[in-house]
Amino acid sequence: MNLARHAIYSTRPLHIFDARFDQTSEIFTVSTLAGFAVYQTWPLKLVRKRDLTGGTLALVVPLHTSSLLFLVGGGRSPLYPPNKVVLWDDALGTEVAELEFRERVRGLACRRGWLAVSLRRRVVIFQIGQTVTRYAEYDTCDNPNGLLSLAAAPYATLLAIAGRQVGHVQLIHLPPCPPPVLKGPPVYEKPPKQHPSLPAKPPISIIVAHESALTTLAVPPSGNLLATTSAKGTLVRVWDARKGTLVHEFRRGADKAEIYGVAFRPDERELCVWSDKGTVHLFALGGSGVSNRQSMMQQLNAFIPLPKYFQSEWSYAHYRIPSQTAHLSISASTQHRSPTDDVPDEERCVVGWIPAPSDSQPLPGRPVDEYQLVALTYTGGWYRLSTPRPVQSGETPPSSPKSTSFSSKQRRDSASTIGRSDKGKGKEEGTPSRRCTLEEFRRFGRWDGWG
Repeated sequence: MNLARHAIYSTRPLHIFDARFDQTSEIFTVSTLAGFAVYQTWPLKLVRKRDLTGGTLALVVPLHTSSLLFLVGGGRSPLYPPNKVVLWDDALGTEVAELEFRERVRGLACRRGWLAVSLRRRVVIFQIGQTVTRYAEYDTCDNPNGLLSLAAAPYATLLAIAGRQVGHVQLIHLPPCPPPVLKGPPVYEKPPKQHPSLPAKPPISIIVAHESALTTLAVPPSGNLLATTSAKGTLVRVWDARKGTLVHEFRRGADKAEIYGVAFRPDERELCVWSDKGTVHLFALGGSGVSNRQSMMQQLNAFIPLPKYFQSEWSYAHYRIPSQTAHLSISASTQHRSPTDDVPDEERCVVGWIPAPSDSQPLPGRPVDEYQLVALTYTGGWYRLSTPRPVQSGETPPSSPKSTSFSSKQRRDSASTIGRSDKGKGKEEGTPSRRCTLEEFRRFGRWDGWG
């Protein structure tokens, strides 16, 4: 009988360097210490993986659902120099081209036939075809996060980048995006000269969005709208990208936060916002049958002038991402962890929109009536969320979400999560926010044999 003492250590969390959806959220890419992988968003499925040795990747950007990926090295031991963008064809399993700069690459955005590379104070645009051609270059203000966003729907033209002054946005119009190629490798085709719905010359090139530094730039696939956030992290502003006018201003919260991202619903009726508070907020843009919350004191605005705070629109729904917690160990495991080890960021996530699953397949060309959210955490959590349905006239809105049944595997996976505390959460005015419903929870990475 072996009576020796054995130490039980906590499960080492999966560390994800980068996770992002493609332009339509059909797939997403993940970069870890083992290499990178491509997943189908729903149903969650590992499409392909590529084990890489010798370093790590900071960015893995997919070009729609094609086999072409744009890779940028990063981390403590980068696989490629951080000043290079490598074009990787995963069907061939090799590099097909590379772009080298004099400084570190900060961000990337791409669509069919085009690639935009964000550096610290400039953005360089390339045309991707049989060869890679430098198209244009634009100066920006100090942009350490490499903010830029590119509309990717057929005939879309908009590229949004940081302006030359802090808080400004430059609107650049490229040649229209060609329709998708149904089969074969991605080949650049000359787009039509002009789509009938587009004006001959866009009138607006600069939008003065915020007084402080920008933290988020997002455009829908059509490029008709633009969403911006600033370093304060309290307001989300939505602009008409054609006229340059402010169409919506939403309040995420009263306290400061770092907003990680904004995503428009494909039909542009709603948008979601997520931040370091671990909460995903939903805002209605109109036409979805729901309305945002407002302060109860706004009714007094007709009689006395009220501060702008009480005239704000708050999210109509939210969901708080659970925090990953490690199992307790019998002996102290911290002494076995190297001080140079990368620690996963439990607060960071990325969110995308998908058509709501249904038993019947939608007809080609028929618009989707209902959408759901998929949230990916940087510790390997995959959450599929349904949004609250519109409240009919005379109906009392539910105070809590409906309960969701989970399989035994899902219950085991979610047993290691705990709810976040409400630290730093500002008080919100008006009626309580409704909560999104967790429809499905799964893990990706190590739990499906990769990572």
